Amino acid sequence: MAGASGAAASPCPEEEILKMNTPRETEGAKGSPHKFLRVPSCPWWLLGVFGLMSLSLTFASCTTQKGTEPSATAAPSTSAASSSSLPTPSVEAVTAPKTNAARAMQYTKEVVAFGARPIGSANHKKLEAYILGHLKGDDVTDDSFTADTVEGKFPIRNIIAKYPGTKNGIIVIAGHYDTNYPLRDTGFVGANDGGASTAILLEFASQLRGKKREGYSVWLVWTDGEEAVKTWNIDKDAVYGTRHLAQKWQEDGTNKQIKAFLLADMIGDADLNIEREANSTPWLEDLILQAATQLGYQSHFFARTLQVEDDHIPFARLGVPTADIIDLEYGYGNVFHHTNQDTLDKLSPKSFQIAGDVILQTVWLLDAR
Repeated sequence: MAGASGAAASPCPEEEILKMNTPRETEGAKGSPHKFLRVPSCPWWLLGVFGLMSLSLTFASCTTQKGTEPSATAAPSTSAASSSSLPTPSVEAVTAPKTNAARAMQYTKEVVAFGARPIGSANHKKLEAYILGHLKGDDVTDDSFTADTVEGKFPIRNIIAKYPGTKNGIIVIAGHYDTNYPLRDTGFVGANDGGASTAILLEFASQLRGKKREGYSVWLVWTDGEEAVKTWNIDKDAVYGTRHLAQKWQEDGTNKQIKAFLLADMIGDADLNIEREANSTPWLEDLILQAATQLGYQSHFFARTLQVEDDHIPFARLGVPTADIIDLEYGYGNVFHHTNQDTLDKLSPKSFQIAGDVILQTVWLLDAR
């Protein structure tokens, strides 16, 4: 989810006050840029002005461009992905089940216990078996292929679990289960980046299993090959799994059935602050905020706006409504991201509760549209 270009300088005192830390560039192993961001600085005199206005001012997010070609990664504004003609469901009408945060945290611990889980590794194969073991008896399929990368050929396997509903249409909830490839021999375990997304999907499977949904079918997708093997490039060296799956579903007509593609990434951070992601579909982002507000979690959402390159981009480019639910400030100045400090002690069951509940609530809101 990397590559960046500098944002135009603009004063944003609200971010300084809300977060009090300025994210700096963070590079992946061996100099590969990944999931880093820049936030514009603000003149100190503006903070005083902002203080006078704060009693009545509603905070607006700063926008940071990411990727070397932002126009190529933005969701199409004229497609179905940006349309929101259906009525907004009432808050009182929709109540989703609650996430079992302790169970999600336990799944994360078990996933992290395998160690590094990059594509092509023995630990990756063990994790595949672990995921499939938890899905035994469910309707499970996969999308397996060989990716030709700058570091050679690697097996890629997207794992898909399907839970039927009574309405025509599909809601996809996705998250990657591979870990950073360049850091494979450094002791990196990816508790948040790879571990948390794997675990929250397993928790959703536990919530959905054995129940006929009164709504859309839900497909859980453990995506593979999200991480770059050398240097992040959204078109050539990253998101191998979703690039393949999006094209496959485009050709067989599945994409036309998808009502929403919800991506969970790095959602276990104990200091949880979910970005408003500018490459995502605006009305779907709005619905996520509605879900968060309904549950009283709105303070953890959308304090700022960023463009992020992630597993949702291949689907967004094909007109599928997408939302990247991601906290891209992992530690002060993003210092834990893609380092050996991405460990279990940086995570919190409360964050799994917040992110999990809001995602499920969003699914139920989608059902009610």
